[in-house]
Amino acid sequence: MWIESLLLSSLEKCKSLSQLNQIHALLTISGLANVFHYNAIIRAFSSTKNPYKSVSTFISMLRNDVVPNHLTYPFLAKASARILNLKLAGSVHGLVFRTGYASDMFVSNSLVHMYGSCRDIVSARKVFDEMPMKNSVSWNSVLDAYAKCGDVNLMRKVFDLMPRRDVISWSSLIDGYVKDGNYVEALAVFAKMGVDGVKANDVTMVSVLCACSHLGTLEQGRMMHNHIIENGLHLTLTLRTSLVDMYAKCGAIDEALAVFRAVSVRKTDVLIWNAMIGGLATHGFTQEALEMNVEMQDLGIRPDEITYLCLLSACAHRGLVKEAWKYFKSISQNSMEPKTEHYACIVDVLARAGQLKEAHEFIQDMMLKPTASMLGALLSGCINHRKLDIAEAVGKMLIELEPDHDGRYIGLSNVYAVKNCWDESRTMREAMETRGVRKVAGYSYVEILGTLHRFIAHDQAHPQSEQIDLMLDLIVKQMKMKSDCERRRQVFLDMDNM
Repeated sequence: MWIESLLLSSLEKCKSLSQLNQIHALLTISGLANVFHYNAIIRAFSSTKNPYKSVSTFISMLRNDVVPNHLTYPFLAKASARILNLKLAGSVHGLVFRTGYASDMFVSNSLVHMYGSCRDIVSARKVFDEMPMKNSVSWNSVLDAYAKCGDVNLMRKVFDLMPRRDVISWSSLIDGYVKDGNYVEALAVFAKMGVDGVKANDVTMVSVLCACSHLGTLEQGRMMHNHIIENGLHLTLTLRTSLVDMYAKCGAIDEALAVFRAVSVRKTDVLIWNAMIGGLATHGFTQEALEMNVEMQDLGIRPDEITYLCLLSACAHRGLVKEAWKYFKSISQNSMEPKTEHYACIVDVLARAGQLKEAHEFIQDMMLKPTASMLGALLSGCINHRKLDIAEAVGKMLIELEPDHDGRYIGLSNVYAVKNCWDESRTMREAMETRGVRKVAGYSYVEILGTLHRFIAHDQAHPQSEQIDLMLDLIVKQMKMKSDCERRRQVFLDMDNM
């Protein structure tokens, strides 16, 4: 027993992978390892950056004729879930079945989670359906599996069938809608959660704030911040980062900075700095964004790929081509590989600055295949700077790349219209119809007193559409009157100067 106590004590104090490897080596050399020791090591490795060691430890366990038990497989399944290897997951499941642990609820729950992480919803649901007994963990595991596989509709059906829903269930559903891009429904589920008397936790609020960020609903975001404070939720760094991101994306830069500066710099990480730098960049505070990057690095926090995306975006807003190239080259200098998004940002910087020939050559010379975002940035720059020959070529490339995207046909049609090539412009619209590509109606959300209102062009579905139209007519008339007054004033000024 003293060996087991020493092992547990050593594992609790273990702070690095190298220390864990040393403990594993000592146990192996001593020859004293039993199922308890192996389970402890498999469990420890399953939470590290190298979960493969859990699998190799399990293989060593079998070779040393140590028989696994019901506590071995959940941690082996956890390691397999993090490795994301479906073949390995199937092997673990096969071992569970052959050793007679398939009916163990704890083991089966871990298998559902494993298959969900590997995006195999069919196998996850099969294990779930075949379980003789289920608990809340079982239901939450299959709910999470549907969320990971992106099937929010079936996820909702499972949620509605659940005999009992806890905060994990509600949080999973909300997060599922957020990941699916259905932010309005995510907030609606959160509201229903409160009505059902289930208290949100910090994980719930991270997803809810993310929904507010994407919708730009500042008032609702403020309400969520108040909800966090009033309910005494622990302000984890992740939750603080979500608050910074929400305020920044909603344009409330001062409030974002207030939340950001309230965190001790020693407890910050690159994610919260990225949220702040990105918010400043998005809203045109270029110099402040670049200065914050310097401040972050002075504190010893290394930038990551997202940091450089934010910095390149800031350069694009201000037309800082020289600085953008410096940041782009820094990515490789800091032992990172530039992603397609970084290349797209450089194209955007050059295109906005009117250096369209350079942007076009950059795309042609790079090793990567051009993406729609790169070509889209170049097309926008060409149209804005009236480089229509390049715009036409890029527009055709975009249609080849995304033949089912309505905006690609409309974009090229608009290029032809600017060139007064009306036949070609009409041909593009006809080609779009022939291929069965339909234009997706654009819509806007307007937040009034914390309530979201959705508007589509020429839509009369809003219950107050008549009053809205009257108000718009009044505003247009006032604008015309003001314009007429300005013109008359200018005429009188010209007459006075004669």
